[in-house]
Formats: sequence, structure tokens, C-alpha cells
Amino acid sequence: MAKQMIGEKPRRRRRTRAGTVLSEEMIVEAALRMLHEHGREGLSARRLGAALGADPSTVYRYFRSMDDLTLAIGDALIARALQDWQTTGDWYADLRLLGLRIYHAYLAHPHAAVLTASRVSGRPHEIAADEIVLSLLLSAGFSYETAARIYHVFIDQCLAFAALDAAFAALPAQSRRADEAMWRTTYAHLPPKTHPGIAATAGFLAARMASSSYPDALDMLLDNAAHQLQHQALAKTNE
Repeated sequence: MAKQMIGEKPRRRRRTRAGTVLSEEMIVEAALRMLHEHGREGLSARRLGAALGADPSTVYRYFRSMDDLTLAIGDALIARALQDWQTTGDWYADLRLLGLRIYHAYLAHPHAAVLTASRVSGRPHEIAADEIVLSLLLSAGFSYETAARIYHVFIDQCLAFAALDAAFAALPAQSRRADEAMWRTTYAHLPPKTHPGIAATAGFLAARMASSSYPDALDMLLDNAAHQLQHQALAKTNE
């Protein structure tokens, strides 16, 4: 069960040493900057306090623990994906766009993505995203059971790719370049006699493997879902 946050009314709002009134949003934004600059290992209450110009203990006035803050960071990434979101009435197009928006929101903050992609926060924006996906599927005509199954695959696929690609983006530039070059060096020169599959596709691999396959994977998922919807409609017609 998700933790319930302390309400704003019973909690006395804290100020920085400069007199700025702190908020959950300010702390989350500072944490995102810290993750960007120092990586996951650099996120601490002490550093946050210094960045905010406040006592480190102030963080715990707004979040029960650093783990609680981690969940809020994940929810903030989803909030960015949902900003100005509007449905078009086309479930396929809407789900494709939503998947890409969530993916890119996470990828814009690689260290935060790796830290939060596997978590379930139960916070408002996460819940809103889940409701959007399920409502789109149900309004398209999927059964409750099928909608739940497709939702499960959709969100896990999106976050798994976000975490995978974010982990790569968080690597030192030298390591990223070395990994990408491997497809043009080692793989491209494997002999057909011993590695016929790799040799036959080496040029295509070199062209593709430096970019994410998430858009293709998302299309495959949605194409399969559309096929299931057609099959479901046909089965009802034949009843």
C-alpha cells in the first residue's frame, strides 16, 4: 500500500536560509538536478540541504525517508510526460504517443530513470497515467481482462526500455562510444563461415543498434493489441 503523505495544513512549511518557502516540488527539482550532476550515489539529504540552503533534516519534514523522495521523483517524471496531455479519440495513436512521452520523460533524466523506473509510487501522476491507459483500452472495446493484460505489458515495456536506455545514457561518453563502435568493428568482421547470421545482417545491425528499439517494440505491441481487438469483435459476431 502506498504511503500517505503528510498534509500541507498540519505541517509547518520550512524556509531556506535565504527566506524562500520550501515545498515538495522544490525539493524534487533540486534532487533531479543533483542526480543529473552527481549521479545516484550523489543524492543525499546532506547534499540536498546544501543545495537548498537549508538544514539537511528539512528534507524529512516533507518526505518520510530518502526512499519516499525517490518515489516522488518518479512521479515527477510521469507528471512531465502528462503535461498538456489530451486524448484524440484514437486509442492506438493515443497509447503510442503516451508511451513515447513517458519514455522520453524518463530518458531526459537518465540517473533518475534508473533509480525510479522499477518503483511503484501510488502517487497522483502515476495513478493518472494508469487510468489514462486503462480507459483508452476499455473505451476501444477490450474486455476487462484483456485491457489489464495489455496495460501490464504496455507500462512494463515502456519503463523497461526507459531504464535500459537511461542506463546506457548514464555511462561515461567513452564507454558509450566504445559500445556503439563494437557493431562496426567486432561484429561487422565476424566470418560468414562461423557466424552466418551475424555476417548476413552486420550492416543492418551497425545501422540500428546505436538507437533505441522502443518505438518498434511499441508498434509491435499495439499492432498485436489491434489484432486481438479485431479477433474479439469477430468472435462476438459469430456467437
